[in-house]
Amino acid sequence: MKKLVPLALLLHSGLLLASPSLDAGQRQPLNLHAIGMFMVFVLFTLCITWWAARRTRSTTDFYSAGGGIQGWQNGLALAGDYMSASTLLGITALIYTSGMDGYIYLIAFFAGWPVLLLLMTERLRNLGRFTFADITSYRLDQGKVRTMAAIGSLTVVCFYLVAQMVGAGQLIRLLFGLDYHIAVVIVGALMMLYVTFGGMVATTWVQIIKAFLLLVGGSLVLFLAMREFDFSYDALVSKAMDTHALGERLLAPGSLLADPLTALSLSLGLVFGTAGLPHILMRFFTVSDAREARKSVLYATGFIGYFFNVIFLLGLASIVIVSQQPKFFEGGEVGGKLLGGGNMVVMHLAQAVGGNLLLGFLSAVTFATILAVVSGLALAGASAIAHDLYARVIMKGAASEAQELRVTKLATLSLGLVAIALGILFENINVAFMVALAFGIAASANFPVLFLSMFWSGLTTRGALAAGYVGLLSAMGFVVFSKLVWVDVLHFAEPLFPYTQPALFSMPLAFLVAYAVSRMDRTARAKAERAAFADQFVRGQTGLGASGAVDH
Repeated sequence: MKKLVPLALLLHSGLLLASPSLDAGQRQPLNLHAIGMFMVFVLFTLCITWWAARRTRSTTDFYSAGGGIQGWQNGLALAGDYMSASTLLGITALIYTSGMDGYIYLIAFFAGWPVLLLLMTERLRNLGRFTFADITSYRLDQGKVRTMAAIGSLTVVCFYLVAQMVGAGQLIRLLFGLDYHIAVVIVGALMMLYVTFGGMVATTWVQIIKAFLLLVGGSLVLFLAMREFDFSYDALVSKAMDTHALGERLLAPGSLLADPLTALSLSLGLVFGTAGLPHILMRFFTVSDAREARKSVLYATGFIGYFFNVIFLLGLASIVIVSQQPKFFEGGEVGGKLLGGGNMVVMHLAQAVGGNLLLGFLSAVTFATILAVVSGLALAGASAIAHDLYARVIMKGAASEAQELRVTKLATLSLGLVAIALGILFENINVAFMVALAFGIAASANFPVLFLSMFWSGLTTRGALAAGYVGLLSAMGFVVFSKLVWVDVLHFAEPLFPYTQPALFSMPLAFLVAYAVSRMDRTARAKAERAAFADQFVRGQTGLGASGAVDH
């Protein structure tokens, strides 16, 4: 059970599993069905990239697809960013092992969407152009605030990419029988192709296709599994409780919520971290106006809610179907260790109800998911380097579109090479702490500054900088001093910080610092920044001027 707990840290916006339960020594036979279907997907998406490259002529095309993505399309792409293969594998395994605890995690992941919809979606679209730094620096010091926002974004993106690449290598070794290094290089190379040549147009359509495949694959497995129970939910639940060791406690909260503070901190990180993830926030600039942005979140909420319920039912079905078949256990002994590790339970379910063909299809979908997510991450990182740092900080707005596009593509190639190198370097390292850092930084460094810049007239440049850097450093410090790093990685006897999730502590600290420093800032510039909030408020509410640039 303890090996599955870290999965909660690895199930967001495309993060693949890199926990100890993915045993590096395990390897599946070569999955020809999966490899064949994956090749079809790659060829199809490369054709999309070629088509997208012909349409990408400006920075607006590259960063935001020219604002021409419709609400339902963007909603499906958002869902593609959020519905990861790790969610399918990890949460299904968690439900298979612990029942209702897995569904509670799904609810925590889902709860971040109302925050985006009700608080931020409309203002994000009205105030931003390409990145969330456009919003945080709207009335503040462009150079300093963009630099701080870019550092926070790149930190989140890098930790996500490392976790993604390591998870890719480990997972593909299990599903496809490919070598770890080959898997990492393939993912990195395709990521660079999609983003460098196709930009946001190609990335969006890769995410849409991936989301569609994941929805179809999960639904097909569920349909075939429910035939075993005559499509009766009552029959499924009754047999699952009769089969599982927990019995009737299968549908009751269990040990994962035994520590309320850790559970609360995890929930805060998931809910508010979602609203601070750069690759998620970028998606709201791909639609034409605030109305389409709201539609995006509504559609994404529907797709994600449906998929999460599919996962819950798949977990229950696995308890009955997989746990009773000796062929899915090492040594052919029911109740022993699952072949490929505990996270492969849904793959065994697919094979049980649909044979090797369905197993191959679902395996290919997991690889497609990796490619879609790393493309979004790379684009977010490249935009932070080229749009925020190069074009606005270094060149102070004087860079031409051709220069900015060239730097963006160079940044994409650099990020791809760095991701491959780090993925190979960290092959045998548990990267749960990197994921915890990504959540903590997004919730503690990005979200407070973004939220306050949109809703509080008193925020000043000094307050924003203090909040961003304090949130970044405190989130990193709390995770480093926790058991995940201080004990498990650095091998000290006791952790200096007793919890594994930093958001409950680092996020309020960032808000407090922003308030205190801004209130103490009595400079003339601070007064002008406070006065400029009225113009920002009108644009955020009405969208007047939203189609233009945000340079000042």
